[in-house]
Amino acid sequence: MDAVRVALLREVLAGTRWPDAARRFAGSLRRSLAPAGGNLLLVGTEQYEPWHLAAHLADEAAWSGLAELAPTLVRHRVLPGEPPHLSVGLGRLEAARRGHTLLVVAPDGPGEGLLQRVHDARRAGATVLSLDGGDPDLGTLAHETLSVAEGSAELDLDTVQHLVSAAAGENSLPEQRRPRGFRDRLARLADQLTAPPPSPW
Repeated sequence: MDAVRVALLREVLAGTRWPDAARRFAGSLRRSLAPAGGNLLLVGTEQYEPWHLAAHLADEAAWSGLAELAPTLVRHRVLPGEPPHLSVGLGRLEAARRGHTLLVVAPDGPGEGLLQRVHDARRAGATVLSLDGGDPDLGTLAHETLSVAEGSAELDLDTVQHLVSAAAGENSLPEQRRPRGFRDRLARLADQLTAPPPSPW
């Protein structure tokens, strides 16, 4: 979904809680990430793989110059011969610790196995965020949750993911970091100009 469609969607949803809720959630996501990047782990359920959100966050990371937004997609099943960015299995969650952010996308129940891994990651110090259908167990584990109840009259979880990914890349989000100096801004611009395009999903 491009910026024009996101703007139209926000206009349609004006007066509802969703635009502000998505921006708040995106702000929590941004604040949980280390500037160096590489610490955002994105995982879905056995039935739902959030590859579309992974692609949007990778695009936002490239366009905004915020490398930390580029996620590692963690998958329940990895088939032989798949490209490296699609070959990270659930074992990666065992290495999550303080400084890592685990973003769980679960339209339905996450299942006991995933809940246990999320619980272990949180105990090891990882920040847990959840985009979900209202699962109470996942909500208890998450530091921040944005839930869309099944059958919501206004929108579905896929649409909320578009709002969150777009908001995550916006420069208007409040940042809890020191102001960037001239050299920092110049270095960031140079990185943006010389960076290769994001890999296709």
